[in-house]
Amino acid sequence: MSLPGYLRAEGPQRVFAALHGARAVGGCVRDELAGLPVHDLDMAAPFPPEVIAERLAAAGFRVFETGLKHGTVTAVLGGSPIEVTSLRRDVATDGRHAEVEWTTNWNEDAARRDFTINAMSMGGDGVLHDPFGGQADLAARRVRFVGEADQRLREDYLRALRFFRFQARYGGPVPDAEAVRAIRAAVPGLARLSAERVWSEIKRLMAAPDPREALNLMAEIGVLPAVLPEAGAAARLDFALARGVADVILRIALLLPVGTDLTALASRLRLSGEEAARLRALHAIAEAPAPSERDPDALRRFTARARIRSEAAGPSEILLVAAAANPGADYTGLLDAMPPGLGPAFPLQGRDALALGLPRGPRIGQLLAAVRDWWLAGGARADHAACLERLRQLALRETS
Repeated sequence: MSLPGYLRAEGPQRVFAALHGARAVGGCVRDELAGLPVHDLDMAAPFPPEVIAERLAAAGFRVFETGLKHGTVTAVLGGSPIEVTSLRRDVATDGRHAEVEWTTNWNEDAARRDFTINAMSMGGDGVLHDPFGGQADLAARRVRFVGEADQRLREDYLRALRFFRFQARYGGPVPDAEAVRAIRAAVPGLARLSAERVWSEIKRLMAAPDPREALNLMAEIGVLPAVLPEAGAAARLDFALARGVADVILRIALLLPVGTDLTALASRLRLSGEEAARLRALHAIAEAPAPSERDPDALRRFTARARIRSEAAGPSEILLVAAAANPGADYTGLLDAMPPGLGPAFPLQGRDALALGLPRGPRIGQLLAAVRDWWLAGGARADHAACLERLRQLALRETS
């Protein structure tokens, strides 16, 4: 086949010239064959990593030793990074990590990959190298382990989670039976995975166009209870996906029933502070309006309260979580009637009170809270001048 456009660019062409026998590998080859955009370019070469780094630097790349222990360097040309990895074979594995040594044998390198669709490579001549039938599996929408599925999983149990991510993106309606059998047997091994790896794979699965069938399969064979026992039914995503929701954290918030102990989940899976705060904000549905609500002031009050509580979640996002929590209710009209954006911000701050001459202290907070309640009661429509006048009036009443 002819050389794809992404390999005709200056960066990969220089890699081919500097590293005789280099090939593009893995996801870029797979996605090009699948007719999908190629986002990340990974290449491999039959040289030790020190030789790769030296030759790429001589070819004009900025070279970063991002994963030298595992044989990987990142070569940057004109702001575009290319990861280049030495061919490897596994010496020892323990279900989480692998000890590797360098090789010049492409089939040995391909044999240590997880799925056939990820084991393909392409050289600078445009020839596709496909030792395990990945192209046929891709056409058949079949996600199949390279070699024996049980062995691949014993080498790295994370591959069980990766299977569902790839099944969601590339698989067909009937998953590979041998893969499913092996993963079911490997569920106890998932306990050996680090929290960071599990959370990363959950997010990557939830970024798939439609993860619901994969989630259902995970629940059926015991994987989902092992890694995310808090998860509800995948059908909780139905309404949001029908409205085109793609945000990963919002999708996860929808999957988790309201009332989930988000603090415990965040601690167990090592969520970032931003991710944990967003989940908590998305689950704040207590003040959400009823599905039949259409009063503009009531809707504006809700959006303002949501913003006061946290800017980590928009009002419409909170309503989607409410819809997932109440599957019998129709939130379509309410969401369509919602004002756009985060909602109005309360116009006053502490410095406004100080500018009026009020003494510092807790009373300022109490007075601002009273003005805020008045502002909300009026549909959150009063502007800065009106709120400032209200604050002045309340302060005068205290002194009169």
